[in-house]
Amino acid sequence: MKKLLAFLSVLTLLTLAACGGGNAEGDGASEITVGATSVPHAEILEEAKPLLEEQGIELTIEEYQDYVLPNDALAEGDLDANYFQHIPFLRQTISDTGYDLDHIGGIHIEPMGVYSQTIESVDAIPEGTEVLMSNSVPDHGRILSLFEREGLITLDEGVEKSAATIEDIVENPKNLTFSPDYDPALLPNLYQSEEDVLAVINTNYAIGAGLNPQEDALFIEEDDSEYVNVIAVKSEDTDNPALNTLVDVLRSEEIQNFIIEEYDGAVVPVDGQE
Repeated sequence: MKKLLAFLSVLTLLTLAACGGGNAEGDGASEITVGATSVPHAEILEEAKPLLEEQGIELTIEEYQDYVLPNDALAEGDLDANYFQHIPFLRQTISDTGYDLDHIGGIHIEPMGVYSQTIESVDAIPEGTEVLMSNSVPDHGRILSLFEREGLITLDEGVEKSAATIEDIVENPKNLTFSPDYDPALLPNLYQSEEDVLAVINTNYAIGAGLNPQEDALFIEEDDSEYVNVIAVKSEDTDNPALNTLVDVLRSEEIQNFIIEEYDGAVVPVDGQE
């Protein structure tokens, strides 16, 4: 009998504990941790915090300074989502690592720009100029397409532009040298220290280095770039209510207006575009 009473006591405590958790969920309380690069992603998330609180969601932001660790942390369960990458980068990561990741919504585009300390126009680019590029392979086709749009190179017609590589250049009248070996976070420093080169810099790093992409770039992507920055999650969480609420808030008129006003065209909200 004593053993039975002890068992029933433990069972009662467990039931009460379970009921307590259920009440918390019933109150709408929810916590999510999202990884983001500092600029502009973490800044945008900070702006979204009060709106999420109104929805009963507490947001914790983990900041990163590279493009590898946020997906590692997401796959390992240290994050509920991340916000720093475009779809081709996410796809490449999944292909390279086997991570079971997905995305649940596009938020903004960061038009990529080409910068130089000394070269003042596209026509003034000297023959043989070195182009400093990110070592992020998913960005190579994007960069080369940008140079093709400016008439600086021609890519093989049989190659999908987003997947193009340096080997796919069929015409290069200025004999530009493309150097795809650099950590993207270091490109602003290289731009500032190297003369007579072109540096292709992701907008988040450009802004973080005090550059205004619309004013300081020699040339820049147009607003209709296909490289939409998304909220990435584990595949099992694509229907998670709190994470989908995060997407809704980031697509809200209030956050879209913040992006437009804060970044003056360097970051472009996509209004639900995928």
